[in-house]
Amino acid sequence: MNAVSQEQTERIWLNAYLPGVPTDIEAGIEDYPSLREVFLEHLHKYRDRVAYVSIGTEMTYAAWQAQGIAFAAWLQAQGVRKGDRVALMMPNCLQYPICLLGTILAGAVVVNVNPLYTSHELKHLLKDSGAETVVIFENFAHNLEKVVAGSTVKRVVIAAIGDLLGTFKGAAMNFILRRVQKQVPAFNLPGAVRFNTALKQGRGLTHTPVPLAREELAFLQYTGGTTGDAKGVMLSHRNIIANLLQAKAWVGDQLDQNQQETNVTLLPLYHIFSLTVNCLMFMCLGGRNILIANPRDVKRVQMILRKERFNGIAGVNTLFNGLLENAEFRARDFSDLRLVIAGGMATHTAVAKRWKEVTGLPIIEGYGLTECSPVVSISPIDISRMRDMEFTGSIGVPLPSTWVRFIREDGALADIGEQGELQVRGPQVMQGYWQRPKETAEVLDAEGWLSTGDIGVMNAQGFIRLVDRKKDMILVSGFNVYPNEIEDVVALHPGVAEVAAIGVEDGVTGEKVKIVVVRRDPNLTQEQLLAHCREYLTGYKVPKFVEFRTEELPKTTVGKVLRRALR
Repeated sequence: MNAVSQEQTERIWLNAYLPGVPTDIEAGIEDYPSLREVFLEHLHKYRDRVAYVSIGTEMTYAAWQAQGIAFAAWLQAQGVRKGDRVALMMPNCLQYPICLLGTILAGAVVVNVNPLYTSHELKHLLKDSGAETVVIFENFAHNLEKVVAGSTVKRVVIAAIGDLLGTFKGAAMNFILRRVQKQVPAFNLPGAVRFNTALKQGRGLTHTPVPLAREELAFLQYTGGTTGDAKGVMLSHRNIIANLLQAKAWVGDQLDQNQQETNVTLLPLYHIFSLTVNCLMFMCLGGRNILIANPRDVKRVQMILRKERFNGIAGVNTLFNGLLENAEFRARDFSDLRLVIAGGMATHTAVAKRWKEVTGLPIIEGYGLTECSPVVSISPIDISRMRDMEFTGSIGVPLPSTWVRFIREDGALADIGEQGELQVRGPQVMQGYWQRPKETAEVLDAEGWLSTGDIGVMNAQGFIRLVDRKKDMILVSGFNVYPNEIEDVVALHPGVAEVAAIGVEDGVTGEKVKIVVVRRDPNLTQEQLLAHCREYLTGYKVPKFVEFRTEELPKTTVGKVLRRALR
């Protein structure tokens, strides 16, 4: 898009949907020297409110702040300095926001880690990030044990499900997970400190505030790469502050901050969507977050929500579909529900239609990516008439201070209504990929335009619709899966001569991974190959379909496998 049509888009959007919302939030960024000030302002403002609920146990904003400061003091006493990387490897639990806050207050950089990573994946991330501190849930500590010796890790904090649930409930929950359900494999990490011990020690220490600047690194958020290795997206304090202000401008004054909103946090907080929307955005609104550790266990989710009344919920297509399959969820009273946000993957029309029939509310879709902190665009809302709105399939309009354009295959600007690769420029766009200048230059130009790799189109009213993905990325339940990573693992098997990974459309997960294999060993079986994959790949990356071929895979003239032909 050129500048004229962008200005027209902003005018149409603001006048028709969100009157009074600024087109530019840049000035507001200057009000906050760093994320520390964002945290402290809102933790103090809402100190008497409940911030999080986990397995029925509540944590207030005041308690969040006090324990975050204690953890920051403990980190500093252990030698953690400004700019050091601290890896957080936990599901949704009370420990996560405490460690997140403590890391920021200590001036360190948060490295979010999917706790379902295999030791193979974890090894790469630790080596690449140079993290010296890891906070990990004990359920996954055995994977860290396998790789810690060859890493830069100097200190390990072990968290358990019952740490902050109270003496009796905490002990009971730990016993059930460890002894009854046997969900905590044995591990040996000499020198590791228990989370509660670290907090207790931190309370007796003094936290020393660290000077921070907006342009300094706040998060290393790892995302898949076309080379097969995950890349660390460098997000500064300014990037995250900008996206928070953009989101707040989008909501405007439609939510009464004197009345607390309760939000269901299905998505893991280590994921950039949930980190910004559920953790940080709802903090700025003084919201109450119900933490769901395993959203795929719909029966347990419903047990948690049975006595709850909530106003908002954010998720992805697969999670909404799973909830709709539960009879008790369908039968509940949704009169308090006011806002449903979807992202991470395309929402299927059938799911959106059924959701509206069951809850009375439409699913509001947005679009973002890790490289944009993450939100780029979102559909306008009017909470006062939300039940009259319908699902559109559009990813909405650009947020304030966000410029978008679409580039044709010949490099020229696409016109309104014409397809092209979506490019984004704005204060939420990343600094680049950690220690990867070449890969950064491939997607981020000198003027700050980020090439997203997504093909889309914008209509005359400024609404964007995604058409397809330029790259071969496979999207499984909102998580990026890159074919090269799958292929690299499969090719390690001695019985494989050639392999290609592609996505296959699926009504539940969006896509599933399929591999097409030419065998070196004619006796190689599907079961053997999948068992091999499970050793190296997180569950959602493991192929669900295996096709064996006897002839060579189709290739270009330079020998590159044509995945397009396989599809």
